[in-house]
Amino acid sequence: MAKTTKFPQKLAKYLEKFGIKHNVLEHKIAYTAYDSAATMSKKLDEIVKSLLVIADKDYYLVLLPADHNLDFKKLAQFAGKVAGKKIKVVKIPSEKVMQKLLKIKAGAMSAFGGLHKLPVIMEKKLAKMKKAVFASGSFNHSIEMAVKDFVKLENAALGSFGVKKKVVLVKKSNKKNSAKKK
Repeated sequence: MAKTTKFPQKLAKYLEKFGIKHNVLEHKIAYTAYDSAATMSKKLDEIVKSLLVIADKDYYLVLLPADHNLDFKKLAQFAGKVAGKKIKVVKIPSEKVMQKLLKIKAGAMSAFGGLHKLPVIMEKKLAKMKKAVFASGSFNHSIEMAVKDFVKLENAALGSFGVKKKVVLVKKSNKKNSAKKK
């Protein structure tokens, strides 16, 4: 079983420094936004998925609702507008690159680009929400805060590059009971 992690102090100090109101949500260990939603009994669209991407040679932190997939072509166009140049290739780097660049544990992505001096690009559908749950960089802590505060704090560029995916949450059945019914 994976070991629980402490809430990242670097993030706590960062939020405190800027006076950002937030709630720290402690939960079971989760490695994906999907797992976080299930663990916290939240809807997928309340959870923000954080992805590190490389657009040509520049890194960005890309945020979108957990129930959306990334449209790489649309992101390339939007990142190009943000950077003021044409972007040819957008990719998600390997976990080794992520670990080395951000000095984090594999998969322990945070939504806070300011902590890593990375520009933040956010799906504009998120900006319509009052509150959302953001990754903290810990496998068993998340941050719930006002989306408008997050956008202001991170100076997030808002664009349209997410595609809603069809996700069905499957409830685990009790095998003993389902076996008896047959």
